Amino acid sequence: MAITIKSSREIEIMRRSGAILAEVHALLASAVRPGIITDDLDQLAHDLITERGAKPSFLGHQGFPKSICTSVDSEVVHGIPNGQHLLPGQIASIDVGVLLDGYHTDGAFTLAVGEIDDDVRALIEVTERAFDAGREKAVAGNRVGDISAAIQAQAESAGYGIVRDLTGHGVGRQLWEDPQVPNYGVAGTGPVLRAGMTIAIEPMLTLGGEETYVYPDGWTIATVDESLAAHYEHTLLITNGDPEILTKPGLIVV
Repeated sequence: MAITIKSSREIEIMRRSGAILAEVHALLASAVRPGIITDDLDQLAHDLITERGAKPSFLGHQGFPKSICTSVDSEVVHGIPNGQHLLPGQIASIDVGVLLDGYHTDGAFTLAVGEIDDDVRALIEVTERAFDAGREKAVAGNRVGDISAAIQAQAESAGYGIVRDLTGHGVGRQLWEDPQVPNYGVAGTGPVLRAGMTIAIEPMLTLGGEETYVYPDGWTIATVDESLAAHYEHTLLITNGDPEILTKPGLIVV
């Protein structure tokens, strides 16, 4: 698959898709609390996305059975909402995709369920800072490796593990497009970033090691050492200046 440059029409559709995703993130962030059932979060997201005239990107994608991913504690990504009650002291990573008029946007965040330990809160905060470090390098003329190296430096300086089996990616007509955007790498390497590219940057960091495995459900990916994991993602538009965050993180209410 080749890297695509989006037209102004395509970008406008993705802006509208991203605005819906941001609204869903805000709704889910306000709903996460001890005792909430992951299926209820899924239903909230599904209802809002469809009310806005869009579709959940994940529902049916390669057979995925739900509208969002809910990954708890040592689960990194792709957790399936399954009737689980969230418990005090847990953390939950929520990943949402929105398909509007043929174009996807993608975004994720990790939230505390009630009170959590300081070291866990720090993991969540550094994961978000790692995203910011990568975003600052998402400038036309830079390379994908500049993003990757910035994320890696932020994570490793704080002593966290970096999940290497999973990467960020291009997004648009397809949910997963070229280029891959790893969370580690060498500055000055990889594809050149060009204005009009749309990519999802998504650091996935752990309190322990980087190794992961897949649950028997065929989807949920968790850390081998059972260390807690955090995930943070937004869809960006590469411009000739600062990148535009199409999924508008300012609308997330934690």
